[in-house]
Amino acid sequence: MNEIIKAMIERRSIRKFKPDMPSREEIDTLIEAGLYAASGRNFQGVKIISVTNKELRDEICEENRKIGGWDEGFDPFYGAPVILIVLADRSRPTYLYDGSLVMGNLMLAAHSLGMGSCWIHRAKEEFEGDIGRKLLKRLNIQGDWEGIGHCAFGYPDGETPKIPERKPERVYYID
Repeated sequence: MNEIIKAMIERRSIRKFKPDMPSREEIDTLIEAGLYAASGRNFQGVKIISVTNKELRDEICEENRKIGGWDEGFDPFYGAPVILIVLADRSRPTYLYDGSLVMGNLMLAAHSLGMGSCWIHRAKEEFEGDIGRKLLKRLNIQGDWEGIGHCAFGYPDGETPKIPERKPERVYYID
């Protein structure tokens, strides 16, 4: 089977990570794969913020936990040491799709490196609030950016989840 298709079939969301930090080279490889995602009219209106600073990671994690409504102490990033935040330029009509394609590339690239990943939501709400605005200001990112998602990334701690059966009646042919 083709390696890309095999990765698409076998990739699973990981919800328990080892605390070990991936190398900068591995992180950069992932980011590069994300930046090569297709985009509407090749505008490339997506940014990726790599967060490996534990203090900032934990601050973002806590904000995400609050937005999600979980109990104190819950880690919505499942212990992942790296968070790749995907932002998309809201002025583009395809911004949501473009950002989603970047997220897909990030997760497939992680799998291809023998790593784990999980798409974590609530980036939209974070970047509509103080924590996101402060982060954009800190990085001198101008414009109207929407948080599309967080790619929690690292070494899986445990077994990869089993591939669930595909639901029936999801494909229709008109010949």
